[in-house]
Amino acid sequence: MAAARGTAGTEPEPTEPEPEPGPTEPEPTEPGPTEPEPTGPEPTGPEPSGPEPTGPDPTGPEPTGPDPTGPEPTGPDPTGPEPTGPEPTGPEPEPDGDAAEPLTALSLPGQLIIAVGIAVAAVAAAIHLSTAFLAVSPPNTLTKRHGAAIDDYIYPEFERVWKLFAPNPLQQNIAVQARAEIRTREGGTATTGWRDLSAQDGAAIRHNPLPSHTQQNELRRAWEFYVGSHDAQERPQGMRGSLSEQYIRRIVMLRFGREEDGGIVERIQVRSATTPVAPPSWSDEKIDTKTVHRTLPWWTVTTHDIPEAMSR
Repeated sequence: MAAARGTAGTEPEPTEPEPEPGPTEPEPTEPGPTEPEPTGPEPTGPEPSGPEPTGPDPTGPEPTGPDPTGPEPTGPDPTGPEPTGPEPTGPEPEPDGDAAEPLTALSLPGQLIIAVGIAVAAVAAAIHLSTAFLAVSPPNTLTKRHGAAIDDYIYPEFERVWKLFAPNPLQQNIAVQARAEIRTREGGTATTGWRDLSAQDGAAIRHNPLPSHTQQNELRRAWEFYVGSHDAQERPQGMRGSLSEQYIRRIVMLRFGREEDGGIVERIQVRSATTPVAPPSWSDEKIDTKTVHRTLPWWTVTTHDIPEAMSR
């Protein structure tokens, strides 16, 4: 009983008061600095010896809002998806600085030389194309005023012949032949036989894998030039006619030389031998294959017709 009374007389053990929760902080809506410590009153009762309280933490509840340092991005990686193909194993090629050097990297004299070269080439091409166009265009004001200059530039090197594409292509073999009147050593004159200049070109071309342009076209084009600039009475038509005669004389003297058959060449004569091409055996076409000659008048040789004299 005494023990019971002693126990009863003992001051009852205080119960642990419920800790007052600190003020609830509002959930932060924007990232900011760390939240301050709660300032609520500390419990002043004796330290509890009973079981640990199961209530909320005296320091207040942990904020459940987003991390003050800001939400972590949930979108795709800013750097983009990683490549899924095989990674290159070899070293990356380094650009060649010399090959990629721009034109502006050249010196000023080099740039000027290139610019002048391009300008000269462009002007030359424009002049050539314009002159060639005027040569084949119908008569107009420019061709009437500058016809002689156009002909001097075009003929005979840039003359154009359309017989390959004509409705009736050329079906003849034309041979150009020449002979000379010479002064012998005794003081007399003599006439040589006809020399087939076309046959000489044909012999030089035959079995030659790389014949020259001169052997193939010089004599043939010269004769076509003459025929196109003379009438049936061998009268020249304008400046082209006189130019074609001079051109043929120079070609003939280039083949003969200043001396022929032991004498000095004083005059020359040119003719053509035209032979129609016979039709094939399976054709019913009938063509006369007789050779027809067109003989030009005698031309007196001058120093302008002799290549050796022109080169001195």
